[in-house]
Amino acid sequence: MSTSPVAPARDATDAAEADIEARHWSGAALDCSTCAQRDLLQQPSGQGCQPGHACLHDAYARRISRFLSWHPGLADAQLQHPYFEVRAIAVRHASLFRLPALLSDPDETVRMQVVQRLPMASLLAHLPRLTHDPHREVRLRVAQRVEPARLGPLMSDPDYGVRECVAARLPLPLLGPLSRDPDRAVRLRVAQRLEMPALLALADDPEGEVRRAVAQRLPAPLLPRLLGDPDWRVRWEVAQRAAPATLAPLLDDDDPEVQAAARSRLPLAPAPEAAPSTHRSPAHG
Repeated sequence: MSTSPVAPARDATDAAEADIEARHWSGAALDCSTCAQRDLLQQPSGQGCQPGHACLHDAYARRISRFLSWHPGLADAQLQHPYFEVRAIAVRHASLFRLPALLSDPDETVRMQVVQRLPMASLLAHLPRLTHDPHREVRLRVAQRVEPARLGPLMSDPDYGVRECVAARLPLPLLGPLSRDPDRAVRLRVAQRLEMPALLALADDPEGEVRRAVAQRLPAPLLPRLLGDPDWRVRWEVAQRAAPATLAPLLDDDDPEVQAAARSRLPLAPAPEAAPSTHRSPAHG
Protein backbone atom coordinates (compact mmCIF):
# COMPACT_ATOMS: atom_id res chain seq x y z
CA MET A 1 0.00 0.00 0.00
CA SER A 2 1.46 3.33 -1.01
CA THR A 3 1.56 5.97 1.65
CA SER A 4 0.84 9.58 0.85
CA PRO A 5 3.27 12.04 2.39
CA VAL A 6 1.82 13.98 5.28
CA ALA A 7 1.50 17.65 4.46
CA PRO A 8 2.96 20.06 6.99
CA ALA A 9 0.54 21.97 9.13
CA ARG A 10 -0.54 25.18 7.42
CA ASP A 11 -1.77 26.84 10.60
CA ALA A 12 0.55 27.94 13.37
CA THR A 13 0.75 25.45 16.25
CA ASP A 14 2.51 25.64 19.56
CA ALA A 15 6.02 24.23 19.69
CA ALA A 16 5.02 21.25 21.82
CA GLU A 17 2.45 20.07 19.28
CA ALA A 18 4.73 20.71 16.33
CA ASP A 19 7.27 18.35 17.85
CA ILE A 20 4.77 15.47 17.96
CA GLU A 21 4.96 13.36 14.83
CA ALA A 22 1.77 12.86 12.88
CA ARG A 23 1.02 9.14 13.15
CA HIS A 24 -2.05 6.97 12.70
CA TRP A 25 -3.58 5.98 16.03
CA SER A 26 -2.63 2.35 15.30
CA GLY A 27 1.03 3.33 15.11
CA ALA A 28 1.29 3.13 11.33
CA ALA A 29 2.00 6.05 9.04
CA LEU A 30 -0.98 8.18 8.07
CA ASP A 31 -2.31 7.27 4.62
CA CYS A 32 -4.60 9.99 3.34
CA SER A 33 -5.29 8.04 0.11
CA THR A 34 -7.36 5.44 1.99
CA CYS A 35 -9.07 7.84 4.39
CA ALA A 36 -12.86 8.13 4.22
CA GLN A 37 -12.47 11.87 4.78
CA ARG A 38 -9.84 12.40 2.06
CA ASP A 39 -12.08 14.75 0.07
CA LEU A 40 -11.78 17.22 2.95
CA LEU A 41 -8.14 17.74 2.09
CA GLN A 42 -9.26 20.15 -0.61
CA GLN A 43 -11.23 22.34 1.80
CA PRO A 44 -9.76 25.47 3.42
CA SER A 45 -8.52 25.46 7.01
CA GLY A 46 -11.34 25.13 9.49
CA GLN A 47 -13.58 23.40 6.98
CA GLY A 48 -11.60 20.39 5.83
CA CYS A 49 -8.81 18.40 7.42
CA GLN A 50 -5.16 19.19 7.88
CA PRO A 51 -2.74 16.32 8.56
CA GLY A 52 -0.43 17.19 11.41
CA HIS A 53 -2.95 19.72 12.75
CA ALA A 54 -6.53 18.45 12.44
CA CYS A 55 -7.01 14.77 11.67
CA LEU A 56 -9.57 12.20 12.78
CA HIS A 57 -7.09 9.33 12.56
CA ASP A 58 -4.08 10.87 14.29
CA ALA A 59 -2.92 9.33 17.58
CA TYR A 60 -2.68 12.80 19.17
CA ALA A 61 -5.92 13.74 20.93
CA ARG A 62 -5.64 17.48 20.26
CA ARG A 63 -5.62 16.90 16.50
CA ILE A 64 -8.64 14.61 16.74
CA SER A 65 -10.42 17.21 18.86
CA ARG A 66 -9.64 19.96 16.39
CA PHE A 67 -11.00 17.89 13.49
CA LEU A 68 -14.26 17.05 15.28
CA SER A 69 -14.71 20.66 16.37
CA TRP A 70 -14.59 21.53 12.66
CA HIS A 71 -16.95 18.67 11.77
CA PRO A 72 -19.25 17.95 14.76
CA GLY A 73 -21.76 16.35 12.42
CA LEU A 74 -19.37 13.40 12.00
CA ALA A 75 -19.25 12.66 15.73
CA ASP A 76 -22.16 10.20 15.93
CA ALA A 77 -20.48 7.96 13.39
CA GLN A 78 -17.34 7.75 15.56
CA LEU A 79 -18.92 6.48 18.79
CA GLN A 80 -17.86 2.92 17.99
CA HIS A 81 -14.41 3.87 16.71
CA PRO A 82 -11.72 1.40 17.82
CA TYR A 83 -9.53 4.16 19.27
CA PHE A 84 -10.76 5.30 22.69
CA GLU A 85 -9.55 8.88 22.19
CA VAL A 86 -11.74 9.26 19.12
CA ARG A 87 -14.76 7.89 21.00
CA ALA A 88 -14.12 10.12 24.02
CA ILE A 89 -13.81 13.25 21.90
CA ALA A 90 -16.78 12.31 19.74
CA VAL A 91 -18.91 12.20 22.90
CA ARG A 92 -18.43 15.96 23.27
CA HIS A 93 -20.19 16.58 19.95
CA ALA A 94 -22.52 13.59 19.55
CA SER A 95 -26.30 13.60 19.77
CA LEU A 96 -27.42 13.44 23.40
CA PHE A 97 -29.72 10.47 22.82
CA ARG A 98 -26.72 8.40 21.71
CA LEU A 99 -24.78 8.93 24.94
CA PRO A 100 -26.36 6.48 27.44
CA ALA A 101 -25.15 3.51 25.38
CA LEU A 102 -21.59 4.73 25.95
CA LEU A 103 -21.91 4.18 29.72
CA SER A 104 -20.90 0.60 28.88
CA ASP A 105 -17.81 1.66 26.97
CA PRO A 106 -14.77 -0.39 28.03
CA ASP A 107 -12.63 2.75 28.50
CA GLU A 108 -13.14 4.99 31.54
CA THR A 109 -12.12 8.09 29.57
CA VAL A 110 -15.16 7.65 27.35
CA ARG A 111 -17.45 7.03 30.32
CA MET A 112 -16.08 10.12 32.07
CA GLN A 113 -16.96 12.25 29.05
CA VAL A 114 -20.45 10.78 28.97
CA VAL A 115 -21.02 11.59 32.65
CA GLN A 116 -19.90 15.16 32.08
CA ARG A 117 -22.25 15.68 29.13
CA LEU A 118 -25.38 13.71 30.01
CA PRO A 119 -28.42 15.86 30.83
CA MET A 120 -29.11 15.77 34.56
CA ALA A 121 -32.35 13.79 34.18
CA SER A 122 -30.52 11.08 32.27
CA LEU A 123 -27.61 11.14 34.70
CA LEU A 124 -29.95 10.60 37.63
CA ALA A 125 -31.74 7.80 35.80
CA HIS A 126 -28.44 5.95 35.52
CA LEU A 127 -27.17 6.92 38.98
CA PRO A 128 -27.39 3.45 40.63
CA ARG A 129 -25.17 2.08 37.88
CA LEU A 130 -22.76 5.01 37.86
CA THR A 131 -22.13 4.95 41.60
CA HIS A 132 -20.69 1.46 41.08
CA ASP A 133 -18.57 2.24 38.04
CA PRO A 134 -15.28 0.33 38.34
CA HIS A 135 -13.14 3.46 37.84
CA ARG A 136 -12.81 6.14 40.52
CA GLU A 137 -12.53 9.01 38.00
CA VAL A 138 -15.98 8.20 36.65
CA ARG A 139 -17.48 8.09 40.14
CA LEU A 140 -15.67 11.32 41.04
CA ARG A 141 -17.30 13.13 38.14
CA VAL A 142 -20.66 11.78 39.24
CA ALA A 143 -19.99 13.17 42.73
CA GLN A 144 -19.12 16.55 41.20
CA ARG A 145 -22.24 16.76 39.04
CA VAL A 146 -25.30 15.31 40.75
CA GLU A 147 -27.33 17.38 43.15
CA PRO A 148 -25.98 17.15 46.72
CA ALA A 149 -29.05 15.44 48.11
CA ARG A 150 -28.44 12.46 45.79
CA LEU A 151 -24.88 11.81 46.96
CA GLY A 152 -25.77 9.36 49.73
CA PRO A 153 -24.72 6.20 47.84
CA LEU A 154 -21.21 7.63 47.39
CA MET A 155 -20.62 8.26 51.10
CA SER A 156 -19.19 4.77 51.37
CA ASP A 157 -17.24 4.86 48.11
CA PRO A 158 -13.99 2.86 48.36
CA ASP A 159 -11.94 5.84 47.10
CA TYR A 160 -11.19 8.60 49.60
CA GLY A 161 -11.11 11.26 46.86
CA VAL A 162 -14.71 10.50 45.94
CA ARG A 163 -15.74 10.61 49.60
CA GLU A 164 -13.90 13.91 50.06
CA CYS A 165 -15.87 15.39 47.16
CA VAL A 166 -19.07 14.08 48.75
CA ALA A 167 -18.06 15.62 52.09
CA ALA A 168 -17.63 19.00 50.37
CA ARG A 169 -21.09 18.92 48.76
CA LEU A 170 -23.39 16.81 50.92
CA PRO A 171 -26.19 18.71 52.71
CA LEU A 172 -25.15 19.46 56.29
CA PRO A 173 -27.87 17.32 57.93
CA LEU A 174 -26.42 14.26 56.14
CA LEU A 175 -22.77 15.00 56.83
CA GLY A 176 -22.40 13.52 60.31
CA PRO A 177 -21.50 9.91 59.38
CA LEU A 178 -18.46 11.13 57.42
CA SER A 179 -16.97 12.56 60.62
CA ARG A 180 -16.00 8.96 61.34
CA ASP A 181 -14.45 8.36 57.92
CA PRO A 182 -11.15 6.43 58.06
CA ASP A 183 -9.36 9.01 55.91
CA ARG A 184 -7.95 12.23 57.36
CA ALA A 185 -8.70 14.32 54.25
CA VAL A 186 -12.39 13.41 54.39
CA ARG A 187 -12.68 14.23 58.09
CA LEU A 188 -10.86 17.51 57.51
CA ARG A 189 -13.41 18.48 54.88
CA VAL A 190 -16.18 17.57 57.32
CA ALA A 191 -14.57 19.66 60.08
CA GLN A 192 -14.53 22.65 57.73
CA ARG A 193 -18.30 22.40 57.21
CA LEU A 194 -19.98 20.65 60.12
CA GLU A 195 -21.99 22.78 62.53
CA MET A 196 -22.46 22.51 66.27
CA PRO A 197 -23.12 20.34 68.16
CA ALA A 198 -21.86 17.69 65.71
CA LEU A 199 -18.61 19.60 65.18
CA LEU A 200 -17.64 19.05 68.81
CA ALA A 201 -17.18 15.31 68.20
CA LEU A 202 -14.19 16.06 65.97
CA ALA A 203 -12.39 17.91 68.76
CA ASP A 204 -11.02 14.49 69.77
CA ASP A 205 -9.97 13.48 66.25
CA PRO A 206 -6.63 11.63 66.16
CA GLU A 207 -5.24 14.00 63.50
CA GLY A 208 -3.98 17.40 64.59
CA GLU A 209 -4.90 18.99 61.26
CA VAL A 210 -8.53 18.02 61.77
CA ARG A 211 -8.54 19.30 65.36
CA ARG A 212 -7.02 22.57 64.15
CA ALA A 213 -9.93 23.00 61.72
CA VAL A 214 -12.27 22.40 64.67
CA ALA A 215 -10.41 25.01 66.76
CA GLN A 216 -10.89 27.52 63.94
CA ARG A 217 -14.67 27.07 64.00
CA LEU A 218 -15.62 25.98 67.51
CA PRO A 219 -17.57 28.56 69.54
CA ALA A 220 -15.10 30.52 71.66
CA PRO A 221 -16.55 29.41 75.03
CA LEU A 222 -15.75 25.79 74.13
CA LEU A 223 -12.13 26.40 73.14
CA PRO A 224 -10.60 25.93 76.62
CA ARG A 225 -11.12 22.19 76.24
CA LEU A 226 -8.33 22.32 73.63
CA LEU A 227 -5.81 24.22 75.79
CA GLY A 228 -3.87 21.01 76.42
CA ASP A 229 -4.00 19.67 72.87
CA PRO A 230 -0.76 17.86 71.96
CA ASP A 231 -0.50 19.68 68.62
CA TRP A 232 1.00 23.18 68.91
CA ARG A 233 -1.02 24.37 65.91
CA VAL A 234 -4.28 23.60 67.71
CA ARG A 235 -3.13 25.46 70.83
CA TRP A 236 -2.07 28.39 68.62
CA GLU A 237 -5.61 28.57 67.18
CA VAL A 238 -7.00 28.52 70.70
CA ALA A 239 -4.68 31.39 71.66
CA GLN A 240 -6.06 33.39 68.72
CA ARG A 241 -9.75 32.94 69.52
CA ALA A 242 -10.42 31.94 73.12
CA ALA A 243 -11.41 34.50 75.74
CA PRO A 244 -8.24 36.18 77.08
CA ALA A 245 -9.20 35.25 80.64
CA THR A 246 -8.80 31.55 79.73
CA LEU A 247 -5.33 31.81 78.20
CA ALA A 248 -3.17 31.71 81.32
CA PRO A 249 -2.11 28.04 80.72
CA LEU A 250 -0.65 29.07 77.35
CA LEU A 251 1.56 31.84 78.68
CA ASP A 252 4.17 29.23 79.57
CA ASP A 253 3.45 26.92 76.66
CA ASP A 254 6.31 24.74 75.43
CA ASP A 255 5.97 26.31 72.02
CA PRO A 256 7.17 29.93 71.63
CA GLU A 257 4.66 30.64 68.86
CA VAL A 258 1.79 29.66 71.16
CA GLN A 259 3.27 31.74 74.00
CA ALA A 260 3.55 34.76 71.73
CA ALA A 261 -0.02 34.38 70.47
CA ALA A 262 -1.38 34.13 74.01
CA ARG A 263 0.65 37.13 75.21
CA SER A 264 -0.52 39.20 72.26
CA ARG A 265 -4.04 38.78 73.65
CA LEU A 266 -2.86 39.88 77.12
CA PRO A 267 -0.77 43.02 76.55
CA LEU A 268 0.02 43.46 80.25
CA ALA A 269 1.31 39.92 80.75
CA PRO A 270 5.03 39.87 81.56
CA ALA A 271 7.06 38.47 78.71
CA PRO A 272 9.72 35.81 79.36
CA GLU A 273 13.33 36.50 78.51
CA ALA A 274 13.65 36.58 74.76
CA ALA A 275 15.43 33.64 73.20
CA PRO A 276 16.43 33.18 69.55
CA SER A 277 13.81 31.12 67.72
CA THR A 278 13.79 29.47 64.36
CA HIS A 279 10.30 28.13 64.92
CA ARG A 280 8.03 27.67 61.94
CA SER A 281 4.99 29.82 61.41
CA PRO A 282 1.68 28.17 62.32
CA ALA A 283 0.28 29.35 59.02
CA HIS A 284 2.71 26.96 57.31
CA GLY A 285 3.07 24.32 60.00
